[in-house]
Amino acid sequence: MEVNTAAQENAQKAPVKGVAPQLTAKDGQAQLDFYVKAFDATVLNTMKGENGKYMHINLGINDGNLLMSDAMPEYGYPYVAPGGYTVHLQVEEPQKWFDRAVAAGCTATVPMEVMFWGDRYGQLKDPFDVTWSIGGPV
Repeated sequence: MEVNTAAQENAQKAPVKGVAPQLTAKDGQAQLDFYVKAFDATVLNTMKGENGKYMHINLGINDGNLLMSDAMPEYGYPYVAPGGYTVHLQVEEPQKWFDRAVAAGCTATVPMEVMFWGDRYGQLKDPFDVTWSIGGPV
């Protein structure tokens, strides 16, 4: 049996614990580039299909994973606008993360402030219509 070295390397970079959201993108490259800028994401691995679209994107953000792929309606995976969920980042410096995301192009939908439960917290909408929340210590 022949071993696929690239597949082994990709498997070693896969999330090993926790929950990893999987987003479907209209333009995976643009969304990947934006998350690098807005959320200090690190590209852990990517894989494109023969059609040039991303089959798999694995980004590291704040010690967690965010997975994405391009929509591929030709294979039964059409693009559906995001809704009904929020991607949350719990960080040590929430104001810094919030300000960087806004500077990169996110729109603040809930301003960063100290909430009744004791965290500094705010919400954003990115240019791809994904809702993000950022929280952390005061």
